[in-house]
Amino acid sequence: MSWKNKFIFCLPLLLCIGGCASFQNGFLGLAPVGDKKAYVRARDAYSAGNYQEAIEELSTYIYKTKNVRRREARAYRLLGKSYEEIDQLNEALEIYSEALEFHPNNVPLLIAAAELYQHTGLWDQSQQLFKRALKLEPENLQALSGLAHNYYLVGFDSKAQEIYNRFFELKPTADPLYRARYAQTFLHQHQYEQAFIHSTMALMQQPDNSDFWLLHARAAHGLNIPQESLESLETALNLSPGAKELLSTKALWLYQEKNFEKALQTAQQVLNQEPTNQLARLVIALCRYRQKRVNTARKELQKIVQLDPDTFVGKVAQGVLEQLN
Repeated sequence: MSWKNKFIFCLPLLLCIGGCASFQNGFLGLAPVGDKKAYVRARDAYSAGNYQEAIEELSTYIYKTKNVRRREARAYRLLGKSYEEIDQLNEALEIYSEALEFHPNNVPLLIAAAELYQHTGLWDQSQQLFKRALKLEPENLQALSGLAHNYYLVGFDSKAQEIYNRFFELKPTADPLYRARYAQTFLHQHQYEQAFIHSTMALMQQPDNSDFWLLHARAAHGLNIPQESLESLETALNLSPGAKELLSTKALWLYQEKNFEKALQTAQQVLNQEPTNQLARLVIALCRYRQKRVNTARKELQKIVQLDPDTFVGKVAQGVLEQLN
């Protein structure tokens, strides 16, 4: 049979296949051109903050027919992110797990799933996915920073520092959040000088961040630079005036500097806002003891124990009470 005859023979078959609804509706899982509009609508809805609408559009896009799925990685990722935005994290994890069955080497999907596992405290799963992403893209900054933070969260500060070193070699001017996280790993290991250096670098990039100032204050406190630590803590307080835990810390540090009157005033400020704050009451008890007002100190310690004897401050108060008795 000549090639012309073969072509004439095959032409009706090709036309038949071309007219089949199953072919037009996504042979081998490929979405037909008309369905792309659903993805665009979903993307626009997500950008506008209409996450439920995005979920509905994407569900239609991915699961339109019973036996054909639109398996695009970007659609799965956007669907997972939409569920995250409305705090339906289990649904998001299910979407990412399904997506990775179809796209096991898609780095953005691996990172999205890894970050969500990290957020939900499933650090082993998170670590595995970050490592898979880095095998595919060894210089992926998002995967490197995610893996480093994962090591920090599980207490492997030295390992986190190794990953951050690679990260900053690739991106010395990265977002200051990563520099602050790097500093935090040194703070955990009582390497206060390095914590001080890197918290300073973070503040140079973002001087209006109260968390960075607190980190800087703690590093200075560890280096026994009381004026620097209190000034940095005061700046953090000015940036976050409602943060009672910062005020409690200030009261404690003032006590440690033997500035009992200011420590008492600061602790009382905390108690005016939060009468159950145990640390503020402990500072008051310690100041009163230093002022030779032992009975007043004992009463404050008893209040702390009554509030909650099982907290760290509660146990400290119980120990001091036993010594006084």
